[in-house]
Amino acid sequence: MATSRASRSRRSSRPSGDEREAAILTTAERLLAERPLADISIEDLAAGAGISRPTFYFYFSSKKDVLLSLLDRVAEEADRAIVPRPPSPIADRAAFWRDVLTAFFAAFGAHRAVSAAADAARADDPEIAALWSRLMTGWVERDAAVIEAERAAGAAPDGPPARELATALSLMVERSMIALFTGREPAVGEDLLVETLLHVVLGAIYTPAPW
Repeated sequence: MATSRASRSRRSSRPSGDEREAAILTTAERLLAERPLADISIEDLAAGAGISRPTFYFYFSSKKDVLLSLLDRVAEEADRAIVPRPPSPIADRAAFWRDVLTAFFAAFGAHRAVSAAADAARADDPEIAALWSRLMTGWVERDAAVIEAERAAGAAPDGPPARELATALSLMVERSMIALFTGREPAVGEDLLVETLLHVVLGAIYTPAPW
């Protein structure tokens, strides 16, 4: 679902746990919490990681490449936290979908600077937009499969095509979380966000249409 850094990096054979690469990413995330990506220089990233500018290019081709790697890592963190899909019908549907929403809220909420930077950059950068789109598409397809399985098991009523419903719900979740993480208004309060989204998700998937 997430693209490999090897496809974007100038050197694909480096150890994934390289401390200098990790230091660059840590520096970038710290600086993104202070100012926009456009105001961060390669020199800033190199100095924060304790390396030279030429050494920076041994690990990343650009500032954008750093942001892409950060976004990859946050997405992977969310994916690791999502509980495996139980057999349908899901015994505790509220608990299952709450866990899914919490996984995204925890991962992207813990890296708000990365979330905000990627959201801002994708409007003008096709590569960041493409990565965001691939991530969203993967999550939509996973949720659509759950909805289809629930319908097949008789646990959820028929309704809009499962993929269309999953797309609408995923976009709602994405925009609601981004609004909170970037300080935009209106936004659902942090303490209420997951439960509010859960209310909408459960209603959309499991409540028959009134017409």
